[in-house]
Amino acid sequence: MSAANTAESADFRGPLDITRAATVVLDADSTVIGWSPSAAELLGYEPAEALGRPLSAFLSVHPLGGTPPAAAAEASGVSEASGVSGASASTGIGPPSLVGNEIHVAHARDGRELLVATATCPLPGGAAGRDPGAPDRILVAAEMGELRHWESRLALLQGLATQSPVGLAIYDTDLRLTWCNTAYEREIGQPLAAFRGMRADELYGGGSFVTPGYPQTLDGVMHQVLDTGEPVLDLNFRAQQPSDPGRDHLWSCAYYRLEDAHGHVFGVCEDAFDVTDRYRVQERLALLVEAGRRIGTVLDVATTAEEIAEVAVPDFAATVRVDVTRAAMTGETAAVGSAADMSLLRVAGRSEPGTATPDPGLPDPEGPESPRGVSGAANSTGEDRHPYPPVTYPPGSPQHRSLSSGGLVLDEGTLVVPLRAGGGILGLVTFDRGVGPDASGRPPAPDRATTFDNGEVALADELAARAAVCIDNARRYTRERTASLALQRQLLPHHLPPQSAVRTAYRYLPADDVTGVGGDWFDVIPLSGTRVGLVVGDVVGHGLQAAATMGRLRTSVRAFAQLDMAPDELLTRLDDLVGQPAEEPPDAYGGAVETYDVTTGATCLYAVYDPVSRRCVMARAGHLPPAIVDPDGGVSFPDLPAGPPLGLGGLPFEAMEFELPVGSLLALFTDGLVEARDHDIGHGLDTLGRVLGDRSASLEELCDRAVSELVPGGTSADDTALLLVRTRELDAERVAHWELSAEAVSVGRARELATGQLEAWGLEELVFATQLVVSELVTNAVRYAGGPLGLRLIRDRTLVCEVADTGHTSPHLRHSAEDDEGGRGLFIVAQLVQRWGTRYTPTGKTIWTEQALPPADGG
Repeated sequence: MSAANTAESADFRGPLDITRAATVVLDADSTVIGWSPSAAELLGYEPAEALGRPLSAFLSVHPLGGTPPAAAAEASGVSEASGVSGASASTGIGPPSLVGNEIHVAHARDGRELLVATATCPLPGGAAGRDPGAPDRILVAAEMGELRHWESRLALLQGLATQSPVGLAIYDTDLRLTWCNTAYEREIGQPLAAFRGMRADELYGGGSFVTPGYPQTLDGVMHQVLDTGEPVLDLNFRAQQPSDPGRDHLWSCAYYRLEDAHGHVFGVCEDAFDVTDRYRVQERLALLVEAGRRIGTVLDVATTAEEIAEVAVPDFAATVRVDVTRAAMTGETAAVGSAADMSLLRVAGRSEPGTATPDPGLPDPEGPESPRGVSGAANSTGEDRHPYPPVTYPPGSPQHRSLSSGGLVLDEGTLVVPLRAGGGILGLVTFDRGVGPDASGRPPAPDRATTFDNGEVALADELAARAAVCIDNARRYTRERTASLALQRQLLPHHLPPQSAVRTAYRYLPADDVTGVGGDWFDVIPLSGTRVGLVVGDVVGHGLQAAATMGRLRTSVRAFAQLDMAPDELLTRLDDLVGQPAEEPPDAYGGAVETYDVTTGATCLYAVYDPVSRRCVMARAGHLPPAIVDPDGGVSFPDLPAGPPLGLGGLPFEAMEFELPVGSLLALFTDGLVEARDHDIGHGLDTLGRVLGDRSASLEELCDRAVSELVPGGTSADDTALLLVRTRELDAERVAHWELSAEAVSVGRARELATGQLEAWGLEELVFATQLVVSELVTNAVRYAGGPLGLRLIRDRTLVCEVADTGHTSPHLRHSAEDDEGGRGLFIVAQLVQRWGTRYTPTGKTIWTEQALPPADGG
């Protein structure tokens, strides 16, 4: 900023000051005998046009209250706010005699209307007894808007000096106090005269800056501002307020250098605002945020109790003790009781170092017998494995009163808060401030009060409420665990039946290895034509609801798979099913039954492998792609279109087809296998690929290695499922295929081909039934569909007969009346075979049947 601009911004002379205003010199007859350039600029008249003319030709002065100008001049007093007082000192002219006139005038040249403020100042001696034409008084005028702007600046300075809540102080270049406002005087507790000339560090001894990177004394900061000229803003300073000894306060301070109109430095200005209350509110909010992050990390009563103690000490209390009921520890449903019938156990406690009277019975939080180290097993199984000491409180104690009333009890430096849930009491949390000195004789920390105020009582209640919810959840978890485990065991396959298409091995590790309950699942589904369906899925969450949802999805996948749906179509149907809201029947009282749907966000991968063509078609709904290991040990993760997770609805799924050489390894897994807190998913996939690349290991060995390296200790933050599949091929000797035309003669040709092939396989016992099956299926294809036709026989664990055509209408099994001439063929076929069905292909459909092999040739 230039010196000129600085002078202009620091000029507090009023607009009616004689050195700035439009000035008119009048004689005793109010004739203009002097006309300043400012008057010419304001009113538009040049001096030659104004001199010698009466003032009324330019201005018509009407003073406030209707008093004539002369009388008003005699009666008016001195007004320092008029803006003319400065003229008295510089010109010798007396004080203004008329202030506050407002006149509407028109500019002589451009005609614009002006609102002008005027004031008159009599000259010493006046014109009495002298020439009437001699100067008698001076009239000054300025635009009213400029005067109002100047008055607002004066009001601002007055407000900063007397009414502002911000403490303002000016220190000279020797850093001694020269001026301060009223707020600063209140902070010191004395008038300015009592401490003028003192240094800031003398006024606030022992204080320090909280904000790092600055000198740790007030003198040092102000020296820095004087030397560099750079202001310092939002600097937090902690010290004891002189007017409030014994308690620390926190100020937000700003410092900037003061210069005169010529750029000469004459001091430093300090702005200081007491933010103690706001800072304490922020501390409480931060403590609540920390409590939300750290309390309830696991479903464990003692761990949750230890977490609330860790959060509260030492920022909130010197000592925290947590006692819970025995019912909460063992997982019993009943948690309601009174002081007489509730048995409390001391499960957690923490004290800041040097506390004078450590609580007896508090386990050492760092020792091997701490609750954090052993309570997981005790609480998760409902067995009291750790000898938590029982606690009994005498009548009249704050804890006994809290148990009896079920409410908060505040007793000087002790605050007892009950852990309430479900209408009952789960325990107590006792917060102690440590009123007396600690073991070293030191007094309590000065920035923490020895008693709890209303805000801190509310904060303690909130902390206890959060802990109570977590403890109650852990208690409910114990009760839910048994039912969840039973359900899980019924839903997951206990063993996978042998398949001609693949060899399999699997591992399933729930996130909670104690309960064994999770939301991941896998399955191997036999399909028509010796094909096999492979599925792996992941449901968000754990426990009973996740297991129930997993069972719902697994059952749906198996049902859709039996309809021979393509993978992308199956996922579309499954997504539609998940997106449909479940309509629950009303309960016994006519109200709706509350349900929880956690299906949204579930993922799934479905693949179909055909051992005849060695083709694999797969699609996924938000799930990780599989790992494919070729016979040479090369590992790849195919770029399979991801698809949306189940339940979002309206988005398509895409399938991809691969050819897998015989002996290829296909690994389907959930994210719990490759994701962990200590490494990202890329590292997990690399490790899995390295393990699977060992061609000399069996499938069982590969499963064990993958789990041991990716899930150390067998525990993971998420459920883990791994399904390994080694592909096989049905050689040409076990598969026969022919193409036929859609003509009637093809029926006989099909019987001949099938009979010859069965005889070559040594299955003469199946010739008669197979001829009937082939005749019926080919006849229907010729009659109701189009050609070409395909006939295929597969000798596997069963005899598979397939007839393919270009039609898209599936035959239906029906009962024919006695007088019907047809319609019995498919019914006869159904009686001759074990299973039959239809699957659709891009070119039409295939009708298939399965017949049991003779005992001698079974397997």
